[in-house]
Amino acid sequence: MNKLTSQILLLASLSFAFFLFLNTTMERPLKDLSDYTILPQKVLAPNINKQFDWAGEVVPYTGDARERLDRELLSNSYYHSSMIQYIKLANRYFPMIENTLREYGIPEDFKYLAVAESGLRNVQSHAKATGVWQFMIPAAKERNLEVNAEVDERNHVEKSTRAAAQYLLYLKKRFGTWTNAAAAYNMGPTAFARQQEKQGQDSYYDLDLNSETTRYVFRLIAIKEIMSAPEAFGYYINPEEKYPPLDNYYTILVDKSVKSWSEFAKENGTNLRQLKRYNPWIKGDKLTVIKNKYQVKIPRQ
Repeated sequence: MNKLTSQILLLASLSFAFFLFLNTTMERPLKDLSDYTILPQKVLAPNINKQFDWAGEVVPYTGDARERLDRELLSNSYYHSSMIQYIKLANRYFPMIENTLREYGIPEDFKYLAVAESGLRNVQSHAKATGVWQFMIPAAKERNLEVNAEVDERNHVEKSTRAAAQYLLYLKKRFGTWTNAAAAYNMGPTAFARQQEKQGQDSYYDLDLNSETTRYVFRLIAIKEIMSAPEAFGYYINPEEKYPPLDNYYTILVDKSVKSWSEFAKENGTNLRQLKRYNPWIKGDKLTVIKNKYQVKIPRQ
């Protein structure tokens, strides 16, 4: 028997064995379900048969509005991993955000805008919007947030929250309602105003907008409903499991250039990781001070 014939016979044998394996596997009966404990479960649809509002402004009780809201309630109430993180992070950031909104006379509901925008994290979008409030660079600089190669105050939660509050006041003054202000925050005021004029409609609920903004305010309302009463949606989180505020620190006024944040951190009894955790506006490993001064938080041991 030559070498080629041997290889052909071996291949045929392997093919036949694989065929038998598949045939046996496909005909094998499913495992008896009596081997498992079947727990009773209910998948419930959120209640939409009530009056909803955003920032004290009533959501119209129309079929269109109800279906749009229902979609967001369903999507977000069963978005378990993210919603649990939102609730945990809210314990860290909501008190500061609420105080700032109150200072500017802005309804507390707008704290949920930070959840919808970023999940309460200093993230960057595909469009390069950055921070908890997702500012683009031009908008950030208009609100006196410093953005350069070494500093990005869009990631300074306290300063960016103040900037967001100022921006929301401007949007409310321009568009008349808090609902429109929220929509314009997402879409951009120029684009929102253009659609109002083009369609001859003033209210967000009566405008035909892009898919993201069409869902946006309803998503805000859904997040508000869930996070206001998480247990009603099946979320049970022990208080000790929520993330604590980052408030165990003291501040140092930095008015001179820092050659190395790593060395700066060591000199002050911490490390670069923790320094940036408390000061997420720091970029890179150095700081060039020309005229600005910086309040740097130093975490205590």
